[in-house]
Amino acid sequence: MRRPNLTLGSPPEAVRVLHDEESGLDGVIVLHSTRLGPAAGGCRLWRYQTSQAATLDAVRLAEGMSYKNAMADLPLGGGKAVIIEPEGQYDRSKLFAAFGREVEKLKGSYVTAEDVGTRVSDMSVVRSQSSHVAGLDSEAGNPGGDPSPWTALGVFLSIQTAVRRKYNTDLRGIRVAVQGLGNVGGHLCALLHEAGARLVVADVRSGVAIATGSRFGAKVVNPESILREDCDVLAPCALGAVFDESVVEKVKAKIVCGGANNVLGSSEMGDRLAQRGVLYCPDYVVNSGGIINVCGEYLGWTQDEVEKRVRATGHRLEMVLDHAQAKNMAPHSATDALAVERIFGREAINSQAA
Repeated sequence: MRRPNLTLGSPPEAVRVLHDEESGLDGVIVLHSTRLGPAAGGCRLWRYQTSQAATLDAVRLAEGMSYKNAMADLPLGGGKAVIIEPEGQYDRSKLFAAFGREVEKLKGSYVTAEDVGTRVSDMSVVRSQSSHVAGLDSEAGNPGGDPSPWTALGVFLSIQTAVRRKYNTDLRGIRVAVQGLGNVGGHLCALLHEAGARLVVADVRSGVAIATGSRFGAKVVNPESILREDCDVLAPCALGAVFDESVVEKVKAKIVCGGANNVLGSSEMGDRLAQRGVLYCPDYVVNSGGIINVCGEYLGWTQDEVEKRVRATGHRLEMVLDHAQAKNMAPHSATDALAVERIFGREAINSQAA
């Protein structure tokens, strides 16, 4: 596989450190790019071990949002917020009110919404301090609410596309291993089960895994082994960077397509999957349903427009896989190149290839 001579990992436009002693707010907002519009990306609440780890995660996620929004043809740039979850007891409303005040200080250059660890009620608190927020309770006929079902729908449609491409069949009898059974993973399991797929599931919360297994007749395995499960499709729907040196050579699935962001520990891991004949579906193409819903809510689109755009996810995946094949490139590298071109222009590709 030929790799493009691109130096990705472009520096963010701005990094805003968040700190409010009274509420316990500690974290960061990263604006990767506002070239296509306001930097949009959710707010993640997680027990990071250090401020440096939180910042590094936010930088990676913000860049991913730039690429995701560009490839979904949205008038948005890319950004991300992460909040280090306070130890012990804390006032959640105070925490997100303080975060909302920080969002407001950016005067619309950043638009926030839910992400891992946050929910609609948190965004309602943010809305009390800033108008630059989506993921609020939806009104009849309008986008809004938890974006996870839309993310799951886009991933489901992408799995359908990949299975047709790889196996020339539908999902009946296809064995899909779903890692992570949160909002996205849970909704994805329901869609896959309805389509006749056979499920293997895992989650760090054993009770959730057992309940999901019972509901869908799924095999339940431990979180450490699911990435090596003998299956047709592997759908990572937990946290990122799951494909590293210890995992990439042991993957038995022939398709990787899931809802998690930044699942490749490095670009080399994507190359290694391609060399082994594993079809990797670029995460920020297949999991864009949630941000499409967020964009529709923020810009005042109809629910029908949001659904139309989400249902085109499989077609967008087909386009990038065709492009990768035509260029003889691994899918992740070809898609990165397309995203860079859309954000920065053809001159960015030419200058990095020189």
